[in-house]
Order: sequence, then structure tokens, then C-alpha cells
Amino acid sequence: MNRTLIIAEAGVNHNGSIELAKKLIDAAVEAGVDYVKFQTFQAEKLVSKSARKAEYQAKNINDNDNSQFAMLKKLELDTKTHHLLIEYCRTKNIKFLSTAFDLESIDLLNDLGIDIFKIPSGEITNFPYLQKIGSLQKPVILSTGMANLAEIEAALEVLENAGTNRAHITVLHCNTEYPTPMPDVNLKAMLSIGQAFQVPVGYSDHTLGIEVPIAAVAMGAVCIEKHFTLDKTMEGPDHIASLEPHELKAMVTAIRNIEAAMGDGIKRPSPSELKNKEVVRKSIHILKKVNQNEMITADHLIAKRPAGGISPMLWEHVCGKVATNDLFEGDILKWEDFR
Repeated sequence: MNRTLIIAEAGVNHNGSIELAKKLIDAAVEAGVDYVKFQTFQAEKLVSKSARKAEYQAKNINDNDNSQFAMLKKLELDTKTHHLLIEYCRTKNIKFLSTAFDLESIDLLNDLGIDIFKIPSGEITNFPYLQKIGSLQKPVILSTGMANLAEIEAALEVLENAGTNRAHITVLHCNTEYPTPMPDVNLKAMLSIGQAFQVPVGYSDHTLGIEVPIAAVAMGAVCIEKHFTLDKTMEGPDHIASLEPHELKAMVTAIRNIEAAMGDGIKRPSPSELKNKEVVRKSIHILKKVNQNEMITADHLIAKRPAGGISPMLWEHVCGKVATNDLFEGDILKWEDFR
């Protein structure tokens, strides 16, 4: 059974609070995910002071300040906090992950020993960023929101040329609208990515609810990423499009169930259902009396439960045979009953 890598995206839903970040880690542990992921950036290196908030960010933060820089500055995690959260994850037996949004943050995460580098959708056209991550030769997860196949191919080439083998790159289909309208999900595009580039594929989800990531796993996703929060009503850019803890746990449970249900693809009776075979299948029974030496016709026969006698698939083989003894209504027909 292939196990889907599940990343619980805490992102910036800690609202700048270490205690809230720890509570998010606790919720991720309770849900049973593989990684809890944050975001690592320096606002000065990420965004200009003139940059405006995205529409969904402005809508979800009611502070009358449309500055993306001011918003992000409040959400930075410094080096000390990274050490604290990594240690907290260690004590809780969950893996820490973070997305770097600038070159210095890549160095920080690499120095901290992060084992996977997650590239967010916004950096898929950032050549120096891609080149730096590719040079680390660590496993990469590449999100592709807003991208077309040509842009994905270009990003993969940069990563490969920098030193990362394509076999170590997982590409996530993604839509970066928060929340994503169902008609915009285009989940089949995940399969197109896999076919086009022969890479492992997954899905980074921003829809409301858990249906789409579950469907993605059924379609072959090897990695699922999903935002979560402690409370959707909290103020912040991503809370409203995130799962609450009970929803995250339900998603993980459903994904693990889907994994178990996928099987090996060979169509055969399962051990659990074999006991039902005789009960629900049928065999040929006598519908009305047949005298000894009388020819058996279809009018004498009926297919009824249980199985265990002659299969109704041999109906035509039985018709026209001669009874070797009297046969009575309700009898299960046996091979020795005719010649």
C-alpha cells in the first residue's frame, strides 16, 4: 500500500504567536499528518513596500491597511522561533517543514536541516530561487498554482540543471484562489502533469472542505497539502480557507481509508467476501418433478440460492439430459441425477 504524504499547512495561521504555532502543531499531531508546515521569509526580501494585498488577503483582514508588506512583517518567524518550533515538533514526534520565500530563508532552512524543500506557486518563475534550491540536491515539492505546462517544464529544467534529479521532484497541481471555486479545481490537470513530465504528482488544496484532496488521492496523488487553522473566524489572510482541527483529522482518516481501499488492481474475490459466495450465488434447482428416464427441460429447472450445486452457467448443458432417478421440486440438481 502506497502511503500518501500529508502536509498540514499551518502557514501564517500562527498570527505571529509562538503559543498559537505550538497549538497548531498539537492539532496536526492529533490529526495524524506527516508534516506540519510553516512559512519562512523576511518581508523586506519578499515584497516591496508598495505591493498591495491580494483580494482575498484584504477581504480577510479588516485593518484598513492594504499594504502586503505590513501584513507579512507581522507574520515573520525569526531564527530563534524556528529552533523552538523544530524542537517542539521533535518532542511531539511530527516532522517540521517550512516554505522559504527568499534566498536567505533557503539558507536558513538548509542550515536547520530541513529534509524537503517546498517551492510555493509564486516562486515557480523565480530563476535564482529555483537554481538555489536545485543546487541543494534535496527532495523537492513544487506547487504549480497559476502555471501552465511550459512554465512547469521550465522550472523543472532549472532544478535539474542545478543538480536535483527529476525523480526527486514531486509536482503538486494547485489553484491559488483562496478559497478555490469547485469549477476551477481542474483535478484532471494533476494527471496531465504526471503524463507530461513523468514525475510523481500530488495536490495542494485551497477549496473549502475535504472532498477534493480525498478525490486526488483516489486519482493517484502521492502528496496532499492542506491549510489548517484552530478557528476559521480568526483574523488573518488564510484562516477562512483552512480546515479546523476536526476537519483536518477527518481528511487524514479518509485519505488513509482510500489508500487501504485502492488495492493492487487485480480483480479477484477478497478473503472477506469468499464466505458469501455460496450464500448469494445460485445453483440449478428442480422447479417441478422429473420422472426417472424423463428428459430434463428448462421448464423443470430454476436457478436459486444457495450455490454449491451445478452452476446456472451450465444451464444449456443440463437441458436435454435424461434423469437417472426421480427428481423432486426443491431438490438441488447433482451431476449423478442425469446422464
